[in-house]
This record gives sequence, C-alpha cells and structure tokens, in this order.
Amino acid sequence: MTLGELIDVLGGTLAQGSPNFVVRGVNSSALAGPSELLFAEDEGSALEALKSHAGAVVLGGARPETLAQFPNKNVIQAHQPRLWFARGAKLLRPPSPAAGIHPAAVLGADVELGQHVTVCAGGVIGQGASIGAGTRIEAGAVIGEGVRIGEDCRIYPRAVLYPGTTLGNRVIVHAGAVLGADGFGYVRDSATGAYTQFPQQGTLVIEDDVEIGANSTIDRGALAETRIRRGAKIDNLVHVGHNCDIGEDVILVMGTGISGSSTVGKGAVLAGQVGIGDHVQIGPGVILGGQAGVLSGKTVTNEGLRPGTVLWGTPARPLTQVLREIAILGRLAKRGGRGFAKDKE
Repeated sequence: MTLGELIDVLGGTLAQGSPNFVVRGVNSSALAGPSELLFAEDEGSALEALKSHAGAVVLGGARPETLAQFPNKNVIQAHQPRLWFARGAKLLRPPSPAAGIHPAAVLGADVELGQHVTVCAGGVIGQGASIGAGTRIEAGAVIGEGVRIGEDCRIYPRAVLYPGTTLGNRVIVHAGAVLGADGFGYVRDSATGAYTQFPQQGTLVIEDDVEIGANSTIDRGALAETRIRRGAKIDNLVHVGHNCDIGEDVILVMGTGISGSSTVGKGAVLAGQVGIGDHVQIGPGVILGGQAGVLSGKTVTNEGLRPGTVLWGTPARPLTQVLREIAILGRLAKRGGRGFAKDKE
C-alpha cells in the first residue's frame, strides 16, 4: 500500500515525503528496511527512527529542526502513532489465501459454509454447524455439532469448540483453546459425601473482535450462558468459568482464573495470575495487578479512586495502601527482632 492509501484509511497527515511511497511492511528500528515503516512516540525515539534505514516513520510529533535533518525521509504525523502503526501493520499483512476444504477434513451432515471458507487437513466440522464467509479452520481443529461461527474468523490448530458455542465476526481462537466445555459445578450428598454434577447445558457466546489465547478455556453456562463481549482480549492459559460475563474491551492476562457467575466490567484489566472467586463483580475500568485476588461474592469498583489506580494483593486494594502496609510490617518486624535479641541477652 502507498502512504496515501494508509492515510486515507487510518487518518494522520503526511508531514514530508511522497503519498505515492509504497510501504511493504513494518519492523523495528534496528531491522527496518527501506520499504518498511517505523513508529516513534517521543522526541528521543523519533530521532532514532529517523536515523534508521526505514523508508517511512509515523510520529506523534517532532520539532521542525529535527525533521529538517532528514529531508528524504517519509514522515506521517498521527495523534497515536503506536496505534496507527499497529493498525497499519494489519492492513499491510497479506491475508491467508482461501484454500477450500482439504480432502482430509471431515464435515458432518447439514453443515453450512459461507463463501471462501477454508478447512485444513484434519479439521472436523460437526453436524449442523455453520461457518461464516472468509473463516479459516486450521489443521486438527474440532467444531462441534450446531456451533455457529461468524465471518472472517481464524480457528487455529487443535482448538475445540463444543456444541452450544457461538462466535461472532473476526474472532481469533488460538491453538489448543477449548470453548464451551462443562463448567465445574457439583452438588454434594451430605450423607455420603459423593458429588453429582449440576446440569451444564447452557451456552457460550463470543462476540465480535474477541481474541482468545493458546490453551485458554472458557466454560459454557450451567443453565443460562457465558458471554465474552465485543473486543475482549484473552491471553494464553486463562480460564473463565461458567455463567461469567466478561465486558467489552476487557484484558485478561496469562494465568488469570475467573470462577463461575462472576462479571467483569467494560475496559477492566486483570493482570497475570489474578484469581477471582465465584459470584464476584469487577466494575468497569478496574485494574487488578499481577497475582491480585478477589474473594467470593465481593464487588470491586473504582469508586472513590483516581482513574488508573492499580489494585493489588488479596483481598485486592489500592497498591499504594498495600505498599504502606508492607512498610509498616517491615518496621514492626525489625523492632520485634531487636526486642527478641535483647530478651535473649
């Protein structure tokens, strides 16, 4: 694509250079070639990017005297250069060509396939499933009976979608993910101690533009549904239990576990190894730092906190409070240690 075409789609302004310059990809400052694009977010990194071999640079802004040192460099100015760069990279990445249905794929009866669907070798599509136009099912993926998948989705190798699962458009499911399995729900016989599974017959709905990382698992609802709302991004090795509702644009980072019947509000961020008990409510925009924990039945919000406040620890509370508590405990431990030493003397 040319710079002019990228600007037409992504916005921004051409500060210097030619709109006809052809960009063939993106790269880092150290590796970029003359037909590739870089980004820089501040004056220091802008100078480094302009000195590189990249043919074009997208900047948040640079002094005119800085640009004047590089009159032959193509420069785009954008309000959010990192975001512009990321969106440009998607436009420049060539799509995988549609390859149709591989002879080694297995399709059940009454399967509905949209235009330009690809099912690779070993892919299994269960009876009555529906696959939207432009979707690609990679090798060894298993799509259960009656599953609904929207348009332009990518299901990577060995992912498994159980019956009762519905995916929207442009959903990405990475290798080894399991969607729609039974939730962990059992009823205990108080007389014998034996466990009987509570019915796990609900559904799982994944809305548009969700990405699910490798080996992550999301359970179906017990009697109702589990729902992952538009734009949520789920890292590798994350578990979401039954009846959960994960809000729009939520981020769930590696190792996070969310127990059943919990909700996570729009735009919340749960960092690595966060643990959420059952029937928890996480409010919109809440940020939980790595290894934070929320006990069952609790509600966590940003009420009364400054925007961007990070909550940490178990139970989760503002990071500044946790650090004060740790400092106080440290001082108490030192005092106690000195007192113990004197007693021994």
